[in-house]
Amino acid sequence: MSGHSKWATIKHKKAATDARRGKIFTKIIREIMIAARSGGADPNTNPRLRTAILAAKNENMPNDNIERAILRGSGQMEGETLEEVTFEGYGPGGVGMLVQVVTSNRNRIVSEIRHLMSKHGGNMAESGAVGWMFHRKGDITVPKEAANEEKMMGIVLDAGAEDLKDDGSSWEVVTPPEEFEKVREALTAAGITPAAAEIAWVPQNYVKLTGAQAQQMLRMVEALEEHDDVQHVYANFDIDEKEIQAAVAS
Repeated sequence: MSGHSKWATIKHKKAATDARRGKIFTKIIREIMIAARSGGADPNTNPRLRTAILAAKNENMPNDNIERAILRGSGQMEGETLEEVTFEGYGPGGVGMLVQVVTSNRNRIVSEIRHLMSKHGGNMAESGAVGWMFHRKGDITVPKEAANEEKMMGIVLDAGAEDLKDDGSSWEVVTPPEEFEKVREALTAAGITPAAAEIAWVPQNYVKLTGAQAQQMLRMVEALEEHDDVQHVYANFDIDEKEIQAAVAS
């Protein structure tokens, strides 16, 4: 499993709830707006919007906030004009990175993302240089204590998942995008609540990092994720869980 998925799981567990919620609300609202703009305001016919609304509900976002974001995104209520952009780049050790942003100022965000990557030992790349390293997949993380391997295997493979991976403290379920909702619903029906579930860019292979390079990589990802316009950072690094826990604790 990706060290980056471990990083996200551990970081979110340790984050201060109030501070984290404010930032997550902002990112989810932007995702709802983009989803509504690109696929329409009806979640029944817009899978991306359906997923964004579920993420909002999982964070206990008030329904009024969700409804306003849908109205703004679909043009039924006035709001800022947002653009979705994906940047490609490299981190320490040649790690491939995709940085998804939603912004109202494309020129500003280009220079800011370039600066953050350069500051932490990385660099931006041309479009297409890194994207081929990733596949669009459903990615569901389930805590190990929620179910054993045999139970997980029976549920997710029967529902259409491609793979079940052991990450030590979690299970990672990988699905084709079109089977994502079916697999997630099968887990929920079995009384298993995922720690995270999204349609993501999943790496085809991973770059193992240790020591100084690992710490530099984690600092870069954290700096990018803290940027208000950054929605997601995907990277194909693999870093030992103990090193990630040490970085989060420091």
